[in-house]
Amino acid sequence: MQTDFKINSTDHINFIMAEKPRISIITVSFNAEKYIERTIKSVINQTYPNIEYIVIDGASKDGTMDIVKKYANKIDYYISEPDKSHFDAMNKGLAKATGDYVLYMNAGDCIRKETSLDEMIAGYNQADFIYSIAEYIDEEGNRKPWHKKTPPPEKISAKSFLNGMVVCHHCIIVKRSIAPNYHLDPWKVSNDLDWAIRIMKQVKTVHFYDDIFCLYLEGGISAVQRRKAVKERFDITVLHFGFFAAVMEQFKIGFQILKRGGLS
Repeated sequence: MQTDFKINSTDHINFIMAEKPRISIITVSFNAEKYIERTIKSVINQTYPNIEYIVIDGASKDGTMDIVKKYANKIDYYISEPDKSHFDAMNKGLAKATGDYVLYMNAGDCIRKETSLDEMIAGYNQADFIYSIAEYIDEEGNRKPWHKKTPPPEKISAKSFLNGMVVCHHCIIVKRSIAPNYHLDPWKVSNDLDWAIRIMKQVKTVHFYDDIFCLYLEGGISAVQRRKAVKERFDITVLHFGFFAAVMEQFKIGFQILKRGGLS
């Protein structure tokens, strides 16, 4: 006797969701009407089926929220209210996240192509830390390589970040269970470096997607406040790795800067 087994569409969707981890993608914005739509579209157009999308706006006074509301049916949670800083908004997003993993994709930055998240998660094997490569993009759409060499999975560790943000933080998908809040004090500019190091000290397994995942809009906080960023990076590496290691790495970075002909 032949028995037909039929799975209804709801069961099929639930099966797919169970096979793929839920990823909370958090976008923070402030007066970003010029850029936020491309960020939102890059997230909601992903072929990956199990995304929770969160938008945290810092009480924008331009048309940012009009654009957010335009896509409200594709966004799981959004709010617009004053915050203490860019990083305070990121912490608010993390507090609302319910996914297995967390990814930040801030206003102006975007996921490179619709299949990127699907490709990045393929073969992830429940790794603690999933990462990839970024490229810079300017307002005209011109692209150039990330300013640091991204370490391969067999070499990446907390100490890799002695050299700064060797992985763009928009190319980091981390288990929510080990994702800490960003410290708001004493750091004001380079909080992402401290955050990445604290994560890597907990990481036991990594997965690397060897392709461009994120297009990062040039002109971020640390680029605008370069002197402060350099000092904070040094203080952060001293805190985590000691004075001698931090000084030696600064000599290496200084030599790299001289070779390139300017600060990065």
